[in-house]
Amino acid sequence: MGHIQISIDLLVSPAKVWEEMRHIDRHVNWMNDAVSITFLSATSEGIGTSFRCLTKVGPLKTQDVMTITHWEEEKTMGVEHVGLIKGRGIFSITGHGDESTITWREELTFPWWALGPVGSFFAAPILTLIWKKNLKNLKAIVEVR
Repeated sequence: MGHIQISIDLLVSPAKVWEEMRHIDRHVNWMNDAVSITFLSATSEGIGTSFRCLTKVGPLKTQDVMTITHWEEEKTMGVEHVGLIKGRGIFSITGHGDESTITWREELTFPWWALGPVGSFFAAPILTLIWKKNLKNLKAIVEVR
């Protein structure tokens, strides 16, 4: 599918952004495509944490299985998608004082039955729009607190 990368500026410190981001189970509060999250590991944060996310885009649903691969407090959270949809994603937080930027990068591979590269080509603009809205939702949550 190639890379999708989006960013948003926030009027809060990286620490405040991280305080919301670190709670993986809360991602359903700001990710419109994440319906529910169920932890598969004994941990709920940090490298090695794994979880299943029921993901819904329009009429399509999938159980997205992810494992945390990067975890640097107030800086990065990365996942490997290990379910039917494969790939890697990472959230990066930069900034200082009461300003920060969060950047979300994903590289996903769709299975053959989802038309593989062709499905990826058509999914990219749709996912970009959804994920931009997700970051706006996150911004609204962290800037209110």
